[in-house]
Amino acid sequence: MALAGDKNSVQPSAAVRVRRSLRFARTRLRELRMIGRALASTKHPILVHVIPNRRCNLACTYCNEFDDFSKPVPLEEMKNRLDILAGMGTSIITISGGEPLMHPEIDEIIRHIRRRGMIAGMITNGFLLDKKTIDKLNAAGLEHLQISIDNAVPDEVSLKSLKTLDTRLEWLAQYAIFQVNINSVLGSGVKNPEDALKIAHRAIDLGFTSTVGIIHDNNGQLKPLGPRETEIFEEIMTLGKRSFSRFNEFQHNVARGREHNWRCRSGSRYLYICEDGLVHWCSQQRGYPGIPLTQYTPEMRHHEYFTDKFCAPRCTVSCVQQVGILDNWRDPQTRKPKPMAPAPVPAQLVQIGSVRSDS
Repeated sequence: MALAGDKNSVQPSAAVRVRRSLRFARTRLRELRMIGRALASTKHPILVHVIPNRRCNLACTYCNEFDDFSKPVPLEEMKNRLDILAGMGTSIITISGGEPLMHPEIDEIIRHIRRRGMIAGMITNGFLLDKKTIDKLNAAGLEHLQISIDNAVPDEVSLKSLKTLDTRLEWLAQYAIFQVNINSVLGSGVKNPEDALKIAHRAIDLGFTSTVGIIHDNNGQLKPLGPRETEIFEEIMTLGKRSFSRFNEFQHNVARGREHNWRCRSGSRYLYICEDGLVHWCSQQRGYPGIPLTQYTPEMRHHEYFTDKFCAPRCTVSCVQQVGILDNWRDPQTRKPKPMAPAPVPAQLVQIGSVRSDS
């Protein structure tokens, strides 16, 4: 592993720096337009997570979002889903999983996102990154990539360590023209919270942005950090000044186990589309509404926009919270979830609990 302060071996070429600057500038302009559209109208999704395959090459013990057997969604089906989302006016698509790099045509999926005018991001464990893959992602037009690193050295909980991924991080620093964010983690299952500081400093040294996440329980709900973990959390938040999450107070509440008062717009401004093409509130509440994307109407999005989510006060899903910032100031939520329809694939869905119908 290279020393944190030794950047001689990971300097990008002049050509990469120019291409990176141009893509960053274009992406920032599009993000500003996205914010303007979001403030002007509440009728379109801001961020959608899509799952091109549930299968993962790892098996982190805290994760409930993967399997080791499912097949990737065919490219044409992914394009059809992206076309529907573009028709809704979606601003950002984030590809997740499972492990999205296991999809054999992931670059074509990204290329289609960009072709339809949406911002393209990806969340990956990073293990399948090499120079050739980075070149493919550059050419496809990827704009954001995030890797969560759980520890300094691998353990029985997670292999996503700085030791196993550092060479790949150096390749990203040298060759990627998209923005890279490294997310360190604190909370349940993390043996050495000091590792999060090492990871965050390494990310900054390599020219990446740095954020910190708090591992939720099996239901996606918060658990407070201990005193030293809280200190580390605050220090990493200071390092990550360039991160959008700096403007979101909810992470400070999560760290202290406090409930957060906000208006979750999942099912409307944020959508989670699973590998079966069903719409869910988020990754931690899979099962509701459980409606096929092809049948998800503007009226359904409108209902979910005004639906009070019972899980919101203790939620830890940061991307949904960040989307909520744009609408927290308007439109109180007074509706209850509708009765849940029978799920087409019940064995692969997670029941979120009893819900009441509007009356």
